[in-house]
Amino acid sequence: MAKAENLVADIENLGKKLAQAKSSITNRFIGQERVVNLTLSALLCGGHGLLVGLPGLGKTRLVDALSTVMGLDGSRIQFTPDLMPADILGSEVLDETPDGKRAFRFIQGPVFCQLLLADEINRASPRTQSALLQAMQEHQVSIAGVERPLGAPFHVLATQNPIEQEGTYPLPEAQLDRFLVQIDVEYPDRQTERDIILATTGIEDSEVSQVFTAQELLEAQDILRRIPVGDSVVDLILDLVRACRPDDENAPDIVRENVSWGAGPRAAQALMMMVRAAALLDGRLAPSPDDVLDMARPVLKHRMALSFAARARGQTLEGVIDAVAAQVLKSEAAT
Repeated sequence: MAKAENLVADIENLGKKLAQAKSSITNRFIGQERVVNLTLSALLCGGHGLLVGLPGLGKTRLVDALSTVMGLDGSRIQFTPDLMPADILGSEVLDETPDGKRAFRFIQGPVFCQLLLADEINRASPRTQSALLQAMQEHQVSIAGVERPLGAPFHVLATQNPIEQEGTYPLPEAQLDRFLVQIDVEYPDRQTERDIILATTGIEDSEVSQVFTAQELLEAQDILRRIPVGDSVVDLILDLVRACRPDDENAPDIVRENVSWGAGPRAAQALMMMVRAAALLDGRLAPSPDDVLDMARPVLKHRMALSFAARARGQTLEGVIDAVAAQVLKSEAAT
């Protein structure tokens, strides 16, 4: 009983700090509460986030505010077509001492931080993009045969321009799967855009203040993993993810007819973590089926691919995911 009471107290205290963090971030990144929630959720889950949207929508501004509020050592890489893996990871240089001795010295790259902003990640070549794979999965990199650990915590928040734009490369499927969640940044509505231009074109810009430390974020991640998830929510997660695989025996027709490949077990893990974060940010002690439906698109969209015929028909992954979620929920209700 004492452990349960301590967990409730920990969740409530963490909820208050998260409310402060959200308030501070939204002072600088105005009118995009869902984007802020999803980004914070990615950090609470210990994962990485992929922010997708056109240039000029404030993605870099958001990550900069997040680094300050969460008390993380931040670093930024502007991805360009000529960027090389060594520009991200670092490299060894040959030093010569005054007495003539020579030795290699490792110079750390910008990946050695706690919060890495990979700006316009899809403008770099696939070879350079793949340099982040080991870092994102294992929180360490291997350089010249030596494994070098990264910061703790370590998170990547990458911004990506829509792939239709010239000069972009699609991210490899293996790297997309490393992102816990895809966060779509849309155009603001008229009132929000009005608030943005009034807040950002004056003499003073909105300030953000630190709310968390790196250690407190690690502790928050531990609390999140202790949040209980009911059997009904776990079953809904499994049914939804498995129904999004075209070769699954229970996959609905809309998936078989439109999806070339679906989400793997890592998607179910991500959905399990994200529903906990959604409940935590909403001030609840446990996730609900509504959280599963709400997190389905951000977690599954970048882990699935439409067939060529489906794209030609104008089908969208959002439409497929929504249809599958509605069908799964109906089946759950019937049983």
